[in-house]
Formats: sequence, structure tokens, C-alpha cells
Amino acid sequence: MFYSLVYKFFGINSSFFNIFKYVTFRSICSFITSFLFILIFGKKFINLLKLHQKNGQPIRIDGPQSHLDAKKGTPTMGGAMVILAVVLGSVLWGNLSNINLWISIAVLIGFGAIGAIDDFCKIKKYDYHGISGKKKIILQSIVAFCCCYISMKIHDFPDATTIFFPIFKNCKIELGPFFLIWAILVVVGSSNAVNLTDGLDGLAMGPVIMSSICFAVISYLVGNKIFADYLQILYIPGMSEDCVFLSSLVGASLGFMWFNAPPAKIFMGDTGSIAIGSSLGYVALSTKHELVFSIIGGVFVIEVISVIMQVLWYKLTRKRIFLMAPIHHHFEKKGWAEPTVVFRFWIISIVLGIIGLATLKIR
Repeated sequence: MFYSLVYKFFGINSSFFNIFKYVTFRSICSFITSFLFILIFGKKFINLLKLHQKNGQPIRIDGPQSHLDAKKGTPTMGGAMVILAVVLGSVLWGNLSNINLWISIAVLIGFGAIGAIDDFCKIKKYDYHGISGKKKIILQSIVAFCCCYISMKIHDFPDATTIFFPIFKNCKIELGPFFLIWAILVVVGSSNAVNLTDGLDGLAMGPVIMSSICFAVISYLVGNKIFADYLQILYIPGMSEDCVFLSSLVGASLGFMWFNAPPAKIFMGDTGSIAIGSSLGYVALSTKHELVFSIIGGVFVIEVISVIMQVLWYKLTRKRIFLMAPIHHHFEKKGWAEPTVVFRFWIISIVLGIIGLATLKIR
């Protein structure tokens, strides 16, 4: 908004307001805006949710006993204020003529609405199951299809429907019209991966922040022809604007962690985890670095694989590989304190993020 207003009233050559054309400056402003928004309004938002959620979020009865004792009564749907903060920061400081920015926002809101429905059902029935997994996947696929289809139509450039492999210079696969199926799988898969990871106070937010920072860097490089040519990655005009969106997500996530630090005052719920996961998946797709995301977001991948392995192995042998899935609960069952699990997963996320960024230079 500010970007458009500045150039409408002052012009692009205005000496002072010239700073608004730099995506780095607007990304910093977006980060600060979303962070302060949650710090200022977070307490009021939590009190409002407490007022309407007498019993808080339903806790898994088959989970660790400590969760039943310590987390009972904690309100959920905190992801709603994260979404509000991200949208506010993105709209205020983003270039509103950039369609990809709007699609990123649409993915966030669309999946957030699905998560909100799921959270509402859990609260209303006081049952942690919410809506059925099949219905959730169908709704997610519909939103992903609409957003990814529009994205494919506006991104009319060479290799728009190609999958690029990291490290290898000329290794890529052209999917053509089948790219839409791949896109839906990435966005929906990323959404549910973050949702699975969001099982301990602050656990998902660490990898979310690291992934957002990494892809803010990637989106900036992809949208800058000089850097893209130097690193031998695909140049996509206008893609650097996603840096504003991702910076806003980092700020909102840090603000949320202020209240989500153990013991959590509020849970993100499916409203936040599903929305954030889908946004990261979409940005990975639009920057053509979805396979790099499997490295940077490796913690999410590990969580999903642990669940798949547990389910398949149990069906085959009636035995379990892990004490409990997702894998973070396995370590809790083994006696690790919740903060220990969270901090060690954060460390793993940081290491994977650095490795993921390193693949940009290794060609």
C-alpha cells in the first residue's frame, strides 16, 4: 500500500521516498509491523479466545500424560492473529500490483479458513479429531488447485512447469500440464507436514522461522537478475516481492512465540499450522525451489516420514517402530523434557537451513 501511494503522489525519482522501491527496506518494515502488531494486540486476542473457549483446546488422550496435566485449558486458534499480522505487513509494505504476492496471501487465508473450521469443530465437540482427514484433504486440494492454477497462468516464462534439482546444474524435469498435480501435492503436503510438527510449545515455529528466512533470501535472489545469473538459478521477474510476505511471516511468528513460549498462553491450532505450511509450500513452488524446501524444511519431512513409517509398519506387523508418532512424541516418551525436544529440533532446523542455502552456490 505504502509502495503504491508513494509512487502515485511522489514519483519514482523522489530523493527521500526512493527508499520505498527497495524490497529489502520494505521487508524490514513488514517484519517490524507484523511483530509489533502481535506484541500489542496479542494479550487482548488471547483473552478474547479464553472468553469463548471455556475448556481450551482438546488434548490427545493417548498423548504424553504431561500434556493432559499442563496444557489443559489453553485456548487455540492463535494462528488467526498470525494470519492477520502477515496480511497486514504484506499489504502495507508490499507492491500491490504484484499478483504473486496476492496469491501467497490467498493461500495463507484459504488454508487458514480450513484450519479454523477444523479448530472450531474440535472446540464445539470438545474432541481433538475435528473434521475428518478426508474432508480436510479435499478442501485443501480445492484451495491449492485454484491458487496454483492461477499461478501457472500468470507465470508465463520458460521452465514455469519444470522441477529443478538442487546442486546439479542442468538437471530438471519438465512436467507440462502435470505440474499442477505436483503443485497441489507440494502445497497440501507442506501444509499437513507443518500441522504434524505443531505438537509441542514452539516446536513448529522454529523451523517455520528458519524456512521463512531461507526462502526470503531465495525469493530475493530469484527475483534479482544479477544474482540469479551469477548463481545459475532461474530468474523470475517480480518474485523478490515474496520477500516482503515472508519477512512479515517471520515477524508474526516471533511475535507469536512471545506468547507460545513454554508454558504456552495460546496454541496456534490448525488455523495457523495449516495456513503457514501451505504458504511455505507455495513460495517454494513459485521460486522453483520445492526440492530445496525438502532440505530446508527437513524437520517437517522427518515428522511426516515418522508417521508414515509408524502406520505402515503397524499395519504389516501389528508392532510400532516409535513409542509414539509423530517422532517428537517418541522422544518425550523416552524421557526427554519438552524444551529439550524443541531446542534440539530447532538446532536441526538451523543446520538444514544452512545446508539448503548452500545448494544455491553448489552447481
